[in-house]
Amino acid sequence: MSDDKSTSLVNLGDLSKPANTLIEKVSSAIGGIFEPWQIKRVAKAEAEAGLIRAKTEIEITDLHRRAMHRFVEEEANRQENMEEITRKSLPHLAEESNPENMENDWVTNFFDKSRIVSDEEMQSIWAQVLAGEANTPGSFSKRTVNLLGDLDKRDAELFQTLCRFGWIFGKFTPLVFDTQDKIYNNLGINFASLSHLDSLGLIQFGGVSGFNRQRLPKNFSVSYCGQVLPLTMNKETDNTLSIGKVLLTQAGQELARVVKVPGVDGFYDYVKEKWKAHIPSDEST
Repeated sequence: MSDDKSTSLVNLGDLSKPANTLIEKVSSAIGGIFEPWQIKRVAKAEAEAGLIRAKTEIEITDLHRRAMHRFVEEEANRQENMEEITRKSLPHLAEESNPENMENDWVTNFFDKSRIVSDEEMQSIWAQVLAGEANTPGSFSKRTVNLLGDLDKRDAELFQTLCRFGWIFGKFTPLVFDTQDKIYNNLGINFASLSHLDSLGLIQFGGVSGFNRQRLPKNFSVSYCGQVLPLTMNKETDNTLSIGKVLLTQAGQELARVVKVPGVDGFYDYVKEKWKAHIPSDEST
């Protein structure tokens, strides 16, 4: 960040009403985050003034001075991270969004966890969570935000890869039938990686038995990346269907909402083969 340029969101030009409301909400909740001019320069000037005042009371050593400058640099970087995450969230706000309805405690906790995030890709995930909560308050629990704060970039990338196998089955459901199949292993999804995601609290991994959807009707449809697959079960009601070895936790479901990833080539046909006993005759080819 250059000392000669402002990083403030007030320099973004004309903003929509939801964007302005979000900026005001964030500023109110965590105490004036968006000062209008040259955050780092102001912080440094205030620090230097503090040092001058302190000299009248104590002897300022080089150690004290280095500690003060380190503190200023860290806080300026955190300020930049918070502003950048908020800036990235603005394009994801819905026109009908009313960020004023967000809970102050949620906003405070969100920035307490996200202010150290400087990686652009991770900032984008945080930004979409912020926008999602602004659009629909209550969409992301504090527990999910705290879990996201514990993820490193590799964890996030692994979860995003898993989401590439996700089908819409009432709710978003990654379908992992066999952890030894190449279609999963080629992308790093295997027993070890799924066990890791389980330990993080993003999924439940049924490594041996797997999971079933129960009480299904005779006819229903599921979809993958916009491709609809009709299914026909044996009984009129109360049917059961294997959905593989992975279920998303609540936190996993919430974070999956902000994951934007492409599908996997051939996966639609792979699942179709797994469920071939339930494919109507006119859809089986």
